[in-house]
Amino acid sequence: MLVIPRSLFSAEHEDFRRSFRRFVDEEIVPFHAQWEEDQHVDRKIWTRAGELGFLCVTMAEAYGGAGADRLYSTIMLEELTKAGATGVGFSLHSDIVANYIDHFGNDRQKSQWLPRMASGELITAIAMTEPGAGSDLQAIKATAVPDGDHYVLNGTKTFITNGYLCDLVVVAAKTGAVGDGARGISLLLVEANSPGFSKGKPLKKVGWKAQDTCELFFENVRVPRSHLLGEEGGGFKALMKELAWERLTIAIAGIACAEESLRSTLEYARNRKIFGSPLADYQNTRFRLAELKAEVAIGRVFVDQCIGMLLEHRLAPDDAAIAKYWCSELLGRVVDRCVQFHGGNGYMLEYPIARAYVDSRVHRIFGGANEVMLELIARAM
Repeated sequence: MLVIPRSLFSAEHEDFRRSFRRFVDEEIVPFHAQWEEDQHVDRKIWTRAGELGFLCVTMAEAYGGAGADRLYSTIMLEELTKAGATGVGFSLHSDIVANYIDHFGNDRQKSQWLPRMASGELITAIAMTEPGAGSDLQAIKATAVPDGDHYVLNGTKTFITNGYLCDLVVVAAKTGAVGDGARGISLLLVEANSPGFSKGKPLKKVGWKAQDTCELFFENVRVPRSHLLGEEGGGFKALMKELAWERLTIAIAGIACAEESLRSTLEYARNRKIFGSPLADYQNTRFRLAELKAEVAIGRVFVDQCIGMLLEHRLAPDDAAIAKYWCSELLGRVVDRCVQFHGGNGYMLEYPIARAYVDSRVHRIFGGANEVMLELIARAM
């Protein structure tokens, strides 16, 4: 399917890909339908992933990781996406939350949390979004008021990935005075067994049904000051530093899903007969699929270029925004066209393209809505 061979990955990377793909095929895919019914994955898959070394792979060996580069994270994202395993929240746990603790935590916090995250004993989430604050993080209303050796945390967070199963959550809350804006936001490490911390039931979503997304409620939760992540008032700056990678992960998953959707649709078109001839024999089919192949190939080249820049610490925030915007919009076009080629079957969830159709829509929303991406791109012009 690829027009241009990928040169990012070494033989060791491809060995890892085969190993992880086998894990996905044998221990995730057969159970994913049941997890969709349950609205969350089986917790055992987390400890199993930890046993096999598939969690927090970029973390230092001293904390239970493998000290690997982010190409390993890329591989896992791609393979989970191609398998349609949207319920497994490994990436947010390993590549977002672990990075916050690793980059902004002190030695005690790293030693306390990271090894248990790498083993799968501890499942983590990050709580930024609120009912009235999504892409505009400065609008959050959750507060953490200093009180002696603690902060008293109050507020509600929503759409929290891994929220239902999480044992530890990084919470963005205002510790400053009214009017401080971004300078008043801090990050707190909050344990799920803290008095006053409660979770809602998994939210019923259009797609990503196995992903345990829920609301989190904080009512006078006393959080030790020692659980402050980074500097007080430095939360917004820390969040901004990690958003480029988060947005690139959305692009990585988006282009992988577009490639897999195109591959499966081409296979379907070659086998599906219309008026006695394979669907792929009709010029309209060939031309429309050719258009999609060209767009997906261009998207793939740009995403791989962004990954290369990330590895060299040269990925600019607006480049990550471009990748997230373009790939999520492209994915929407690809899956919509591919559903059409499947006809009625494209509307049946037993077909991968139907699942891709409902799962892909959120790509244009999370990680910052695409309208926000356009604003970020425009500001950098």
